[in-house]
Amino acid sequence: MILTGVLLAVFGLGLVGWFAARGRARLLYTGRGSMHSMPAYHGWHMALWILVPALLAWGVWSAIMPGLVEGAVFADPAAASLPTDPMTLGAIVSEAHNLASDPSATAFNPEARVLVEPIRAAQARFGLIGALLVMVVAIAGGGYGFTRIRADFRARTQVERAVMALLLAASLMAVLTTFGIVGSLVFEAGLFFKDVSPIAFLTGTHWSPASTMGANINDNFGAVPLFWGTIYIGAIIAMIVAIPLGLMSAVYLTQYASGAMRKWLKPMLEILAGIPTVVYGYFAALTVAPMIRDFAASMGMQNPSTESALAAGLVMGVMIIPFVSSMADDALAAVPRAMSDGSLALGSTKSETIKKVLLPAALPGIVAGVMLAISRAIGETMIVVMAAGAAANLSANPLASMTTVTYQIVQMLTGDQEFNSPKTLSAFALGLVLFVVTLILNIVALRVVKRFREAYE
Repeated sequence: MILTGVLLAVFGLGLVGWFAARGRARLLYTGRGSMHSMPAYHGWHMALWILVPALLAWGVWSAIMPGLVEGAVFADPAAASLPTDPMTLGAIVSEAHNLASDPSATAFNPEARVLVEPIRAAQARFGLIGALLVMVVAIAGGGYGFTRIRADFRARTQVERAVMALLLAASLMAVLTTFGIVGSLVFEAGLFFKDVSPIAFLTGTHWSPASTMGANINDNFGAVPLFWGTIYIGAIIAMIVAIPLGLMSAVYLTQYASGAMRKWLKPMLEILAGIPTVVYGYFAALTVAPMIRDFAASMGMQNPSTESALAAGLVMGVMIIPFVSSMADDALAAVPRAMSDGSLALGSTKSETIKKVLLPAALPGIVAGVMLAISRAIGETMIVVMAAGAAANLSANPLASMTTVTYQIVQMLTGDQEFNSPKTLSAFALGLVLFVVTLILNIVALRVVKRFREAYE
């Protein structure tokens, strides 16, 4: 709490420093008549010298403070009677930290209450030390920044460099996050493939990770049914719904709809993209799935399941419509008007112009939209969790229950699981395969656009 409060004080000090430096620069400007940088740049320069060192000091102290607190707690006489078993000791200390932050919490280990007061005292002491350190660094930085206020000082250059560094850090954050995700997936998947053969994983047709006792472990981790379920639901059934409806809606909005009609219809269509996927999941589980089950029963199917690939695929296709429609809309709108006017002038009807001129010309954008839609569909989780089922079936029957890669990832990583078991680590292997597939789809989409794009004058 103390370190959090000092952040507000640092930002307040930065604001005061900004006004002070700007006022000082204005006085210099009034006295000399000219300066290299405007007074506001001097204000920002001083604010940066207050905030950046202080925030760095705050981050460093926040990282080392838990270790200092733990050392002080274990040095307290109250910790002398604690058990030496690392697992038991860790549970007691973790519970004591929870009690220290939330006095109303329940203690399962009586020994944890002994550590509450030492933890609070250590946190208060080191929090105060950290707050003082941060404020000293902020004041020192502000003092240095204030001494730099001169008529010939290039404050604007320094501020612009700082802004460029901030923008570069923001850009690198996304790249480093991606590398971190890939690294964690590869590392955990590598642990899984130490126990399970990659060939058996990628080509096996039996998925039963819970049955790891006795027989060859490779026989229980055949992921082909999961890959088939993911492709069947996300790339076949969903696309059968999304591609025709999305493409036809884009053609209507760009070629037939009036301005007033487009103004109303396009936002209504794009609302579908803003609906949370859990809502789609409820819709699939409570409305679409029972209708499909009743339809299957009326067709003579024995004991039809409420969970089916068709229910999940239909609702997923509806969810994907805005992706296809938006990309196709942009691609059709980008085709030069002269091409359609020339076709009409030669006697073609509007439908012939659309079919033989506009759609071929807009094909790269449409293909890219379809590829991105497939990437989005095969990574969907909530709809398949609530409507597709958990059975790893290798079947082409759309009325059968079927599972996907994302469903199994959720199942493997939730609940009381042993993290180092092949069952849990299989989720990372599945995630790595899903990541590679979506990456390939995105690369293919970009290459299709680059290869078949036509340059229009």
